[in-house]
Amino acid sequence: MAENKWVLIGPVYPYKGGISHYTGLMYRALSKVRDVEMISYSMQYPKLLFKREQRDYENDHFRVEGTKFLINTANPFNILKTAGEIVRMKPEKVIIQWWHPYFAPCYTLLTRRLKKAGIKVVYICHNVFPHERFPLDRQLTRMALKRGDSFILHANGEVKDLLSIKPDADYRVSVHPTYSAFNFENLDRGSARKRLSIPDDEDMMLFFGFVREYKGLKHLLNAMHILKDRYEGAGRIPKLYVVGDFDGGKDEYLALIDSLGIGEDITIKDGYVPDKEVEKYFSAADLVVLPYESATQSGIVQIAYGFRKPVIVTRVGGLPEVVEDDVTGMIVEPFDDEALASAIHTYFSEGRKDRYIQGIADREYRFSWDRMAEALS
Repeated sequence: MAENKWVLIGPVYPYKGGISHYTGLMYRALSKVRDVEMISYSMQYPKLLFKREQRDYENDHFRVEGTKFLINTANPFNILKTAGEIVRMKPEKVIIQWWHPYFAPCYTLLTRRLKKAGIKVVYICHNVFPHERFPLDRQLTRMALKRGDSFILHANGEVKDLLSIKPDADYRVSVHPTYSAFNFENLDRGSARKRLSIPDDEDMMLFFGFVREYKGLKHLLNAMHILKDRYEGAGRIPKLYVVGDFDGGKDEYLALIDSLGIGEDITIKDGYVPDKEVEKYFSAADLVVLPYESATQSGIVQIAYGFRKPVIVTRVGGLPEVVEDDVTGMIVEPFDDEALASAIHTYFSEGRKDRYIQGIADREYRFSWDRMAEALS
């Protein structure tokens, strides 16, 4: 085996999404210290299962030059052929991104061949089990992960899940690194707000990303109503920007906004946000809010930190491991709309932003990609 040669497997540009960004940034970090071959998918998801456009060619900032787009995840003959090509590269280890049991049959075939050749397999588990559980997800996950030699987890809460399917797993918990690569233009708050036509003196909160039930947007909307009802006489109510692709149910949220009488305080930007558009929303924001009902970890926190933006999160999954309460943001209990409203009011009324920004800056190395590369060595 080539001692310094590694193979990294996962989605990269032009595939959309946070894991694609993560894989591209991981490649950059690892390639500083290793000879790394990047292998991605010729076909990630069949259109029958994933009807949205999977690729975005508008912004190639996350491009990994020399990527081999080899793996058709639904074609066993292709998977075995790709495994053979990897074996011929003679890498010391193969690092695989894991986030959904859909990939279990593909990675089971792939790693069976790699293990026979004596190649170490490392899984980066963005979550051991999927956010939205379904029948057989545990069996599929076990089928794939049982061949892993070691695992990187991003939250201590994931340890129990991993050990439940692989009791002897060799694992390491390393916090999710920061996504600072979206700072394409280094927009300051004022410049970003001019692009969005937001007044400089307006307090602004951001809810960003796919709008799914478990992300708890309805709790933030309820908190907005509480703020308006309870605190409007005590000062300005912050405006809320909801930016992301609604995963069905948009009409339900619009109906809730209407029934709560908060429509004038909310701006909705519905749809996929290209990479080059991310910066203006985070740069313009004073606070990023994640009112999740459940989570393992979240790339949204790390995008916020990349822009030095404080966050309010719920005490679920690995979020409390990356947010230090009253240092880099605030933590509230999930499903507690009253507590969420109170935290938002406290943040703005007590002027905590600058202190939290300094807290984020002081912890830059903890969330660095160099530290992540060390965890894999």
